[in-house]
Amino acid sequence: MSSQTAMNLMTVAEFALWAALGFLFWRKRLQRRFPAMGIYLALRVFTAPVLLIFFYGESQHWLNDYCDVVYFYTYWAVYLASAVLIFFICQEVFHSALAGFTGLQKLGKVVFRWAALASLIVCLTTVPHFHHSVFIIQDISFALMRSVSVLELCLLGFLCLSMNALNLSVRGMTFGIALGLGVMSSNDLVYSSFWTRRMSATAPLQFVCESVILLAIGGWITYCALPEPAPKLVTLPVSSTIYRWNEIASALGHTGTQVAVRQPASSFFLSDVEKVVERVLSRTLKDQKSET
Repeated sequence: MSSQTAMNLMTVAEFALWAALGFLFWRKRLQRRFPAMGIYLALRVFTAPVLLIFFYGESQHWLNDYCDVVYFYTYWAVYLASAVLIFFICQEVFHSALAGFTGLQKLGKVVFRWAALASLIVCLTTVPHFHHSVFIIQDISFALMRSVSVLELCLLGFLCLSMNALNLSVRGMTFGIALGLGVMSSNDLVYSSFWTRRMSATAPLQFVCESVILLAIGGWITYCALPEPAPKLVTLPVSSTIYRWNEIASALGHTGTQVAVRQPASSFFLSDVEKVVERVLSRTLKDQKSET
């Protein structure tokens, strides 16, 4: 079997896994909890056969070699859209993990907005601007995906460290989505670090990255197929640290109740009272001196 045939088979297997994952995901109506994840799966399912057709047509020189151009723009458009959707998926996973802490959820929205702005700034400042060809799309896509991948790994690390405090289950869909994103983000970081424009589609790195993608999709299918444990009620003592953080986060942004304070009396009235008191004191002192 040639390397080209093996890559084609792995691409077909990836499409089959995306289709199976989308079927299980929508059958269990998980798109209601994770709408961005549902859109991401729809993007993968509907664009995978299109990319596969143009990828095969590129090797067969279909449409007077225009398949190469169409595949290039379609692939990187899907790549950019995936990076944006993964950001919103991370936000959904964060909100699902902190379902019992409304204060931290509101604070998380602000943090994710600042993270999006910082990622956009890093993406625009790290991309080399010395060339103005269409290949700059690849540089922008890799820079944006690297920023999102770092966010994914931070989210996975946060969930691993706070699972006991938040009563999260390893078998839960929230952790399963974060785990799959963490595996795929690590794969994207490695791929973007060693990728070059001269790399062929059948390079060893391509097979390794494709295998990791198949493994991550297979993990998501397992999470969707297995029954999810019932959510547990989060009970925390008043002295708990995360409870205090939630109260502090709930208080942020609230101005509190406004109290109307009455203005002091007129200065003219106070001055008259002071003069009267001084006169009384002075007369009292004079009377005491006269008696002595």
